Amino acid sequence: MVAAAAEFSQYGPSHWLAVGVFAVGATLLVHLGRNQRTTARAQRFSRFFAATLLVVSAVDLVYDAVPPSLERSVPLHLSDLVPLVAAYALLFRRPWAHALAYYWGLALSTQALISPALTGPDFPHPNYLLFWGGHLLAVLAAIYLTWGLGMRVDWRSYRLAIAVTVGWAAVTMTFNTVAGTNYGFLNGTSDTASILDVLGPWPGTSCRSPHCCSRCGH
Repeated sequence: MVAAAAEFSQYGPSHWLAVGVFAVGATLLVHLGRNQRTTARAQRFSRFFAATLLVVSAVDLVYDAVPPSLERSVPLHLSDLVPLVAAYALLFRRPWAHALAYYWGLALSTQALISPALTGPDFPHPNYLLFWGGHLLAVLAAIYLTWGLGMRVDWRSYRLAIAVTVGWAAVTMTFNTVAGTNYGFLNGTSDTASILDVLGPWPGTSCRSPHCCSRCGH
């Protein structure tokens, strides 16, 4: 029955369901964090939140690796990395981890709410649950850390986030070029509509497919 789920569509009922879960979850986590900021319960909840992030990330990694595929099994999307740094920030409250969770989560992972790069079966298929579970939990963790527990970013953490992101982009674009993949949507836009579609051709081609060379002959 799960495998027979309808196809996910942007701004369909299941998309709005995810947006609603995010809105309610963000409100509750900010309230919870502010009320527990100086108590041992905040530490216990942070550990539980971090464990949840790690479990969802591990399940998602296994799901994408069966069967193994060069196009989807390598954890090089930023959405693969945000839950890990968010979990670390929840466990150890390190400013650098919070900075990456803040900038990657709030600036990038939130794009999934607006234009999810999700294709395939709709709710309650595991593909749907893992996609939204990973993205929403990462953003909610950043919100909880920042507006719930009161952690802050500054210009130093901003520069750190920029430097780490540039390093990730260099490694990922190199891998994409060699392997013919499109992790991070760095070598082409996604197959679904997104904000990238309003930008100019990148990098130097109007093709949408990560396998542009084989399709167009360029």
